[in-house]
Parts: sequence; structure tokens; C-alpha cells
Amino acid sequence: MQKRFYITTAIAYPNGKPHMGHAYEAIATDAIARYRRLQGDNVFFLTGTDEHGLKIAQAARAANIEPRAYVDATSQPFMALDRQLGISFDRFIRTTDEDHKALCQQLWQRMADKGDLYLGRYEGWYSVRDEAYYDETELIAAEDAEGNAIKLSPQGTPVEWTIEESWFFKLSAYAKPLLDLYAAHPEFIQPQSRFNEMRSFVEGGLSDLSMSRTSFDWGIPVPGSPGHVMYVWVDALANYLTGAGGIGGEWWPADLHIIGKDVVRFHTIYWPAFLMSADVPLPKTVFGHGFLLNRGEKMSKSLGNVVDPGDMAARFGVDRLRWFLLRDVAFGDDGSYSDAAIIERCNADLANGIGNLAQRALSMVAKDGGAMPAFAGASRALAEPLARHATTFFEQMDKLALHRALEAVMALVSDVNGYFAEAAPWGLKSDPVRRADVLATTLDATRRIALLVQPFIPESAAAMLDQLGVTAEDRNFNSLDSEVQAGTQLPAPQGVFPRWVEAA
Repeated sequence: MQKRFYITTAIAYPNGKPHMGHAYEAIATDAIARYRRLQGDNVFFLTGTDEHGLKIAQAARAANIEPRAYVDATSQPFMALDRQLGISFDRFIRTTDEDHKALCQQLWQRMADKGDLYLGRYEGWYSVRDEAYYDETELIAAEDAEGNAIKLSPQGTPVEWTIEESWFFKLSAYAKPLLDLYAAHPEFIQPQSRFNEMRSFVEGGLSDLSMSRTSFDWGIPVPGSPGHVMYVWVDALANYLTGAGGIGGEWWPADLHIIGKDVVRFHTIYWPAFLMSADVPLPKTVFGHGFLLNRGEKMSKSLGNVVDPGDMAARFGVDRLRWFLLRDVAFGDDGSYSDAAIIERCNADLANGIGNLAQRALSMVAKDGGAMPAFAGASRALAEPLARHATTFFEQMDKLALHRALEAVMALVSDVNGYFAEAAPWGLKSDPVRRADVLATTLDATRRIALLVQPFIPESAAAMLDQLGVTAEDRNFNSLDSEVQAGTQLPAPQGVFPRWVEAA
């Protein structure tokens, strides 16, 4: 019986173009979803766009169009980027979808019926860019361009003093239930640094949360309260329930929310509190990944270092970009990228490592007639490193240590390359049985490597498996120990990973 696995990204706010952070989160989540499918799990993968709130209303006004027309246009580049990057989502949700509006109002009513919502007046600091409220103690003192004292959010964004009638959620009543949750399920927040941060925040005490706005109308109406629209984060977080098929839907609870570290508070404090109030089961794990930096600097229009990920994928190739981001960036930590780093990593791992191994062995087989060679005896010279590195790969993937899993793959590549060089099949023409055994051993190990890297570089892995004669039904992880039958005719070898050479 297949295991159900529901995985989500955070939904992107389409008030600007997609950036490398969006690409990174989508690629990492896609690798996990593909890994689970290859394990035999029944996977549902949700991503999409978060289309309500003051930022969208202001951006639409500036563009002199209606908010709905604005998001109809601006959500498309996010979907297009996902398709370009090979993101295998099952639904691309938009928070303007009709089923989502109904779900949000149902969730709101359940919290109201619980007695956790009350009408009051909000006075405090609000960041339009973050769509978040902040306590005075969280703000950062700064100066504007003229040297005037100003206050910024913890994310460095401008805040403004806001006064309006608002519905409030009794978040303060959920401090103990949240701490109990963290104690009973430390895996709920990952990695450990995010867990420690959120537990400390809750231990410091929680204030009730403003849950509606009356100063604009671009949002989901609060049921039974004319003039009020839901706080955008109520709407945004509830997308995960909508995607699951609603409250009680077949896919809920979510197994894994993949999000950026800047929105961990919303997902691990507000979201579980809302669900507790509504008597809805909680997601199992929330993983907050780090930021992606351009040559060590945070991307900023003023610095001129904002990069279009679609352009990067078109230039280097989708699989090179995917490989670099998942191999070089420790999942959970901040990471840095540059053109030079991408070229160096992909040449080392893909061209010189995996690609060179496959090409050399396949070329020799082609010269011997192009049929899959036969093993001789039961020596299986690479049996121990194949088993050891594969075990490490699966252990690290299950821990969401994607970069460590790829380290295990490259350690295996190194061992196989070492075996091939030492066995020197080019010098065994006078011993065709031994030569065939070495080539069979090398190609079988290469097949295993190609199977393991499928979640990360799906298109390139598929091309390698084609050349190795692996049938479609033998490309899951249950087939890792299968073999391509000796005598199977292999196609003419073609390099899958050409070395990248910068034009002069």
C-alpha cells in the first residue's frame, strides 16, 4: 500500500518578478517530491501564488488596473518559471481561486465558533512589504536618506503606525499548547536553529493577533462582518488546506511545508494556533531553509545584483542550475552563488565526474559491439561501496540534508572512477571476459548513480538511463539492485554533461 505524502512550498507574492530565492525553494521541494515518488510514495505537491493584501492593492493602483487583472498577469511568470525548471507540482494554487475563498471563510467560522475571535481596535506598527505586525521591541532604529530617525522591521523593511478596527485572534491563549507541541514533536520545526528561535519567541509571551483589515478591500471578506477582509496571512496559510481538498480533505495533514526562514514565525506559531483553534490536525514538519545570496550579498535592486532565474536556467541549462543549488548550498543554511561557482561545480561533478565516467565506459562498450557486457563470476568488485554510499544517500535524504545526499553520490562516483582507472579495461583486449566484467561492473554502478540523481537532475538522469538501456519500469529506487540484462543492445553513446567553457 502506497504511503501518502503531501508536500508544499510557500506561495509566492506576485508583486514583482520571480527571483533566485523562489527558484531555489521550488527546486529543493521538487527534489524531495521526486525522491518520494521514486520511493513508491503517493505524492501530492502544492505550490502557487499569494494574491491578496495591501501590497497587491497598492501595486495594482500604481499600475492603474484592477487587482484581479494585476494578479492574473503577475502570477503567470511564477507558473512559467516552475515549468521551465521542471517543477513537478500537482496543483498551482492561486488564493483568488473560488474553492480557496470558501475554505478560508469556513476556517474563520470554526475559529469564531471556538470563541477565539473578538472585535477590537488595532494600534501598532505594520510593515506593508512584510504584510506583518511588529511589537515596538522588535523594531530596528535607523536613519533615512536625509538622516531622519526611522524604524524598520526585523527584516529591514519600513513600518508605519496603523490604527483601525480589527478582529483579533486569541493567540496569547495558545502559548502553552504551542510549547507542548514543540516538546512532544521537536521534528515539527526544522532545522534545529529555527526550532530554538521559535520556542524562545513563544516562551517570551504572545500577544493577540490582528486578523482583519478595513483600510482596503482586496482580500477575502470576513463572514458576517461587512467592511472587513481577512489578514493576508490567514488567507495565505490556509492555501495548504485548500490544496489538500479542504478541512478533512484526503491529503491533510501536510507532511512537509518547505518555506524560507523569514516566514517561519507565521508557519510555526500562527498556523498551528489557527489549526488548533479550528480543531484541524497539524502539519507534521515545517522546514525553514536559508537565503540565497549573490556572491555573498543579499539580492537588492539598489546593488544591481538581482538575477532572473529563468535567464540563469536558459544560460547554464536547467539541470546545471538545479545541481549547483542543491549540491553547493547546505539545505537549511544561507548559501551563495555566482556564475564562476556554478561553472566550477558543474564541470567538476557533472562533466569530469559523472559524465566522464559514463562516457568512457559506454564508448568502450560501443567499440566492443554496443551490447551490455556480462559479469564474470560473482566478484562484484564495487558491492561494498555501492551499498554503503546508497545507504548514506537515503539516510541523508530522509533527514532533508539534500547536500549531504549528493556528497554521498559524489563519493560513490569517486570510488567507481578509481575502480575503473585501476582495472584499466583498455589494457584487457587479450582477456575479453575480464574486460567485459570490468565494463559491466562500471556500467552497473553508473546506472545506480543515474537512478540516485533523478530527483536532482531529472532530464539528464533520464538521458543517462536511456543510454544504459534501463527500461521505464526499472527507474525507481526499488530497482536499484536490478541489472540490465547482458546482451541488451545499447544506443550509441552521447555526452550528457559537456564541459562548460566560457566564451572569450
